[in-house]
Amino acid sequence: MQQFLALGIEGSANKIGIAVVSKDGTILSNPRRTYITPPGTGFVPKETAQHHRNKILEVLDEALQIAKVSLKDISLICYTKGPGMAGPLNVGALVARTLSLFYNIPIVGVNHCIGHIEMGRLATGCQHPTVLYVSGGNTQVIAYSAQRYRIFGETLDIAVGNCLDRFARILNLSNDPAPGYNIEQLAKQGKNYLQDTPYVVKGMDMSYSGMLTFFEEVVIVKPDVKLPDFEQNDDRKRKKTKQVQNRKWMERIPNDLTAADLCFTLQETIFAMLTEVTERAMSHCESKEVIIVGGVGCNERLQEMIKLMVQDRGGVMGGMDERYCIDNGAMIAYAGILEYFSTGPTPFEETFVTQRFRTDEVFISWRK
Repeated sequence: MQQFLALGIEGSANKIGIAVVSKDGTILSNPRRTYITPPGTGFVPKETAQHHRNKILEVLDEALQIAKVSLKDISLICYTKGPGMAGPLNVGALVARTLSLFYNIPIVGVNHCIGHIEMGRLATGCQHPTVLYVSGGNTQVIAYSAQRYRIFGETLDIAVGNCLDRFARILNLSNDPAPGYNIEQLAKQGKNYLQDTPYVVKGMDMSYSGMLTFFEEVVIVKPDVKLPDFEQNDDRKRKKTKQVQNRKWMERIPNDLTAADLCFTLQETIFAMLTEVTERAMSHCESKEVIIVGGVGCNERLQEMIKLMVQDRGGVMGGMDERYCIDNGAMIAYAGILEYFSTGPTPFEETFVTQRFRTDEVFISWRK
């Protein structure tokens, strides 16, 4: 009897990943490529989509070779339906639809957020966790109830990962391998914590835009903390002529302030906010398990803070490394398998993409 294998295609942001996963969740291959822009700049949909078009067939071939299978061995095609950026999403969807038609393989459109959650449950073994979902486009505290992943708290403005990325651009930090990773490494050298940093938690929701504005103003006042810029980036960067009014916090900025201090302050503040809201969700749900999913979830300092909180409550934290926290094809393949065996394939006329696709919109038919 032929083994049931799913091909998962993920390309909602700056990573294009393709994986081959078996019905029981065994990951046979999971390669990906990342679109990296110069320091001080971000990635835009058009250029990111072009990167994915250039790399997707290369990644597909690699995924099949590592798994030692061919497309004729694939039983199911899974792709990211949303949320994400339209251009990059369409690249993955186009290849998925083409393979489905050409090889007559069933297809399933997967919610990106659900993919992260189900991969987290698979990789950590936590069956009924409170979920902290932190990535470049999403920040949510989630728990399962009545066949939905319910959102107990979320960002009111920008996502945690987006805040980290934009902060890295302020300081001209490298985007290779990722802005958040470079912030994490630099934060280990930080000593001065800026006490005036905004800490905004409103009930179960969080806000990060004011914090980002605060650090923008700090850098204007203390321009020496920025890393050297690159002349060739001038055309890519937004021109800002912001003037900072005289504020009381300016008097309290240490004279020896460094970029490492800013990274340290940013991480400690953001992660404390996330820990606070996650603990309240645990208490409300009477949960003893927490998993951290999404690209920011592989930050070791965040894992440490959540783990200490969870242990104080007598619980267990499930953490993952960059293989499964960061966007990858395996999470799409596995979530697609669960959906396929509970509700069947996605009708072909519905295999489009959508930039807005909330976690709690999906009916979780495979859980009771």
